[in-house]
Amino acid sequence: MILKRYLLAPGPTPIPPEVLLSMAMPIIHHRSPDFLPILDSAKKGLQWIYQTKNDVLILCSTGTGGMVAAVNNFFSPGEKVLVINGGKFGERWLKIAQSYGLDVLEISVEWGYSVDINRVEEELKKNPDIKGVFVQASETSTGVYHDVEAIGKIVKNYEDTIFIVDAISALLAHDIKTDEWSIDVMIGGSQKGFMLPPGLAFISVSEKAWRRNEKSKMPRFYFNLKKEREALAKNQTNFTSAVSLIIGLNEAIKLMQKEGLENIFRRHATLSYATREAVKELGLSLFPKGIPSNALTAIEAPEGIDGQVIYKTLREKHGVTAAGGQDKLRGRIFRIAHLGYADKFDVLVGIVALEMTLKELGYPVKLGKGVAKAEEIFYEEEKSENFSK
Repeated sequence: MILKRYLLAPGPTPIPPEVLLSMAMPIIHHRSPDFLPILDSAKKGLQWIYQTKNDVLILCSTGTGGMVAAVNNFFSPGEKVLVINGGKFGERWLKIAQSYGLDVLEISVEWGYSVDINRVEEELKKNPDIKGVFVQASETSTGVYHDVEAIGKIVKNYEDTIFIVDAISALLAHDIKTDEWSIDVMIGGSQKGFMLPPGLAFISVSEKAWRRNEKSKMPRFYFNLKKEREALAKNQTNFTSAVSLIIGLNEAIKLMQKEGLENIFRRHATLSYATREAVKELGLSLFPKGIPSNALTAIEAPEGIDGQVIYKTLREKHGVTAAGGQDKLRGRIFRIAHLGYADKFDVLVGIVALEMTLKELGYPVKLGKGVAKAEEIFYEEEKSENFSK
């Protein structure tokens, strides 16, 4: 029997055929006149997505490269920073900052919870010499969203402290207003909501952050954002551009502009809500106790069933690639994404496959129960949209 594959992982995510076809065009030189308007268009499109007047720089790297650039471009060794650590990617902020010799204060958040905003304010009051606050918007390992708007309101009151957000899985799944929320540095990644293959990191920088860049004494070469800014002013990147990926980025931005930002945010919110409600209808528990992310849903494995077995059965028997738990959550949870090039039928396929997997593994599930719940939500949402028109 043919096993059709479905990608419901939180990255890489599915890619629209229009984007794939655009990247198949003959390669052009990254310094040629042909490429200049392509990069210029991508630059403007990224500002639209980020909701910022500032430049959004394009790095040829994974999102982690953008995280490194956010550390080594704005600080000097020994300076004090605050890291909110509530999962594997909060840990990554911690490790990057420590590797560059920063004096790291940590707000440790129990996995599955959103950070208590009061703790951020308390740490800044106790340590007014903190130069940077680091957080994930969407902590992909736990399926939790942190309230970056509220944190931004606190950090903006500290003249020499910048607010740095890893929005790699949050961009486009959530409405994040870079300028309005006083986010000084924000990182995105191509393989998430942008509907592209891995290979590009995006990083926005405020004027407040550029002032810190002038004082930074960190070593840097490839991830030199000042050089990238100078190059982008001439519609170039500092080093060789990822030409095909940037061509694909332009095509993806066209699709997103056709849909509209508000509709993109609403779509992700609806897909997320339908997935959560379908899972609960099956008697399963959601892992997040804080604000759930719209990018993915983290689900607790039922008692007596290994979450990794659920993940492997979904992929190997039903062709659905989701994600397992990471680190201490390995075997305890599994994760289903609804991010980027995703619609209601992706969610329905995922829930069908989950119901069948659970039944095969001995969990008492009534087939179709979760699917019916998701269908009801999608039907009501479409009825509401039609009424509003």
